[in-house]
Amino acid sequence: MFVTHPRRLLTVLGVALALSGCANMKSHDDLTGQMQTAQKTGGIPAALKTLEASATSADERAALLYNLERGELLRLDRQYTNSTDAFLLADTKVKEWEEAAKTNPQKLLATLGAGTISERLKVYEGQDYEKVWLTTRLALNRVAGGDLDNARVDIKRTHEREAVIAEFRAKETAAAEEEAKSKGAGSVGKEINGYPVETLNDPEVLALKNGYQNALSHYLAGFLYEVLNEPGMAAPGYRKAIELKPETGVLEEGLRGLDARTSFTHKRRQRMTDVLFLVEAGNAPARKPKAFTIPVPTPGGLRTVSISYPIIEPSSDPALSKLLVAGREFKLEKVVDVNVMARRALKDEMPGMVFRGVTRAIVKGVVQDQLQKNAGLLGAIAGSIASAVTEQADDRLWRSLPGRVYVARGYLPEGEHKVEINGRDFNLNVKVSGQYAIVPLRLYDSVVLAGDVGNFGTLAGQPLAAAAELKPEVAAPTVKAKAKAKAVAAKPAVKPAITNISATAVKTAP
Repeated sequence: MFVTHPRRLLTVLGVALALSGCANMKSHDDLTGQMQTAQKTGGIPAALKTLEASATSADERAALLYNLERGELLRLDRQYTNSTDAFLLADTKVKEWEEAAKTNPQKLLATLGAGTISERLKVYEGQDYEKVWLTTRLALNRVAGGDLDNARVDIKRTHEREAVIAEFRAKETAAAEEEAKSKGAGSVGKEINGYPVETLNDPEVLALKNGYQNALSHYLAGFLYEVLNEPGMAAPGYRKAIELKPETGVLEEGLRGLDARTSFTHKRRQRMTDVLFLVEAGNAPARKPKAFTIPVPTPGGLRTVSISYPIIEPSSDPALSKLLVAGREFKLEKVVDVNVMARRALKDEMPGMVFRGVTRAIVKGVVQDQLQKNAGLLGAIAGSIASAVTEQADDRLWRSLPGRVYVARGYLPEGEHKVEINGRDFNLNVKVSGQYAIVPLRLYDSVVLAGDVGNFGTLAGQPLAAAAELKPEVAAPTVKAKAKAKAVAAKPAVKPAITNISATAVKTAP
């Protein structure tokens, strides 16, 4: 079964060498490093300029990953309209994937064949958690622009997208295994000696229900439905967030206090703004290629072939724990860890990746064996070079996403307030007003990037004494709300007026 014509082998070799210069073979990790270096010296605009310089063709500027990265950088630079445009270009690619997954999954499964030369030659479809993050990011951009109608559409699409992902992924590993067996890989081991499996099997990774759903997306859905006065839709969002991140106080209180917060009496007496803080820290992790060697059968006997798989190291970034705002302390609770999600996604992807890698190793082993037989030492050397050039693990990930997301929620008086994070004074003020507010913050080592605050609704004109009936730290896990949350019939939506007030400009810590 291993006999192959020498001329055909040389053709494969030539193609492999030519592919080494194509765009898909470039290292996204290298590009990310350049962007991060530029950002340290010139801020987000410099990182954006570096990214844009890397895309020199129309196809590259239309690529999914390029627009994910560009949309996030524009968002961090508070260019929300341009960010949304970039995200919508990316979303077009994801919609194409969704349509194929629903109507013609074999079309997508057929692209796995590109992995028999190099994983980087596969069309980048985006990690599943990135597809979900995309609709969440679109929703947050709409919130910053005061467009609750389209934000509602985006969060609804998040749930639909998750269902498509779940159905398609059930078919992928089986297809990769069948492909490997057809190439004679059935006798080769599925375990790769030396791979740090502990990075994929640690308790945090195993605790995740899957690699694509996250508690933030569903909590945000609950919050936005609550803002839209649709408690019957808000409850499932809060409930799903708790399911994905159990024993998290702020998530539990979102559901437990829903009936009380949406009651007519509460809204009539409300004198302070219900504020949701979204505090993001760091960057998404890197996929680092690591080389391994495995023995594969060839007509000339067993041959050792190099193979490459990606590794994601666990994050060692310090945790955040509290906000101090207007003399009030709010507990920050981690609801998403993108590092853990990326490792869970890699864990789920590894079986298919291993099968493709073994298939690739067998094909390359046969090529090298035949080249040595027909072209001597020079052929063997050329074959080894081609194998090494194309054997690079896929390091593409949406790297400008935050590494972790923390949430805090509670009541604040209308007005401008100083914010401290983990006891650090970043000389940062935010202004909130109305019934509800969403405050997005992105924390780096010594800098906080503050996004536009979304403010919704108008507080009732009750005497100030009525404010005493509210519990300002309602989001703290120690608060015991009397009303138990339950799904209720949706009330006619009364959409509140919307205003958008920008947060104070970014400043570095002392």
